[in-house]
Amino acid sequence: MSAQKELNQQEPTSRVTTDTRPVQVLEADGSVCPNATVPDLSDEELLSMYEDIKLARRFDQRAISLQRQGRIATYAPMTGQEGAQVATSYALEQRDWLFPTYREHAAKYVHGVSLAALLKPLRGIREGYAVPDGVNVMPEYIPIATQIPQAMGMAWGNKLQGKVDHAVLCHFGDGATSEGDFHEGLNFAGVFDVPAVFVCNNNQWAISVPRERQTASETIAQKAQAYGIESVRVDGLDPLAVYQVTKAALSKAKNPAAGERRPTLIEAVQYRYGAHTTADDPSVYRDDDEAEEWKDKDPLDRLQKYLYKEGILDDDIDAELDERIETTIKNAITEAESVSEDPDLMFEHVYEEMPDRLREQRDELAALREKYGDESFEEVLE
Repeated sequence: MSAQKELNQQEPTSRVTTDTRPVQVLEADGSVCPNATVPDLSDEELLSMYEDIKLARRFDQRAISLQRQGRIATYAPMTGQEGAQVATSYALEQRDWLFPTYREHAAKYVHGVSLAALLKPLRGIREGYAVPDGVNVMPEYIPIATQIPQAMGMAWGNKLQGKVDHAVLCHFGDGATSEGDFHEGLNFAGVFDVPAVFVCNNNQWAISVPRERQTASETIAQKAQAYGIESVRVDGLDPLAVYQVTKAALSKAKNPAAGERRPTLIEAVQYRYGAHTTADDPSVYRDDDEAEEWKDKDPLDRLQKYLYKEGILDDDIDAELDERIETTIKNAITEAESVSEDPDLMFEHVYEEMPDRLREQRDELAALREKYGDESFEEVLE
């Protein structure tokens, strides 16, 4: 069965030109939607997915706390979006490549990046950006949408080399669809029919700009029609639906049926519960009641309720997961904070030749370190 046929069997249909309702598998109460099919995942895989989503939620809370304590730099929260992140990475094979933004912490973790490695760059540890051998994850992208044409380029390169069994999955936010890189990347993806899946995490806000001011289009998914590729809208707060849609899109990217195009644009309709980053105050541009309405469909709660209904999860297993998650996060924080970096490194590789003002700043820092000792700075952080 082709990937598109798998998508079309779901209710509602995946073609945004005829139906704009997001694909959904689970109701908010954890029950299976009428006419929906649960993905073919074992009980162990479902528990593992649930554990990773729960870990992502806890990691997010701890990371925000660490930033408030001055132990890491500005952090981009993911609560509300971690279900879709985990689900999309579960759909990937190890050989597939992931192109993340600065918010896809859980997607990177599931595809092989350690939690400690996620924290190290936020502590100024340069090595944290180094991707381990065998882990197909690009470093996170800070400029908006630049990863989209680059992901297309890797997928095109793979196709030219005959490696069409290697797919590329690229994440971006709804704000990225207002950038030229989005249109250029998807246009070339359609022209060259590359094995790529583009996931727009439509969390309703591009920092303080609401989705309705981003575009006059009824949906983001329908933009794919202009580039000759298929698209699908999915409930981004439903991990099983996101997994199902992404798995089908990746299958089509690698092995399309006759007449099918390889690339797919997925619009995951979701919500960012918290701030854009820890430097943002969402209370100045949105109503708190808005977030509460979306929390009724929370991805973690929804999957938990489903697993309880199916007898896959109970209180004892949940407690074991909580204990394991807490240990994993504690160990990651300890590892990240055990690494020290020479502060002088922050002045390197900024300019080919260091300007006088930067040299003065470096000398001023050196004088402070010599006068007070590095231990004094560490005591302030503690």
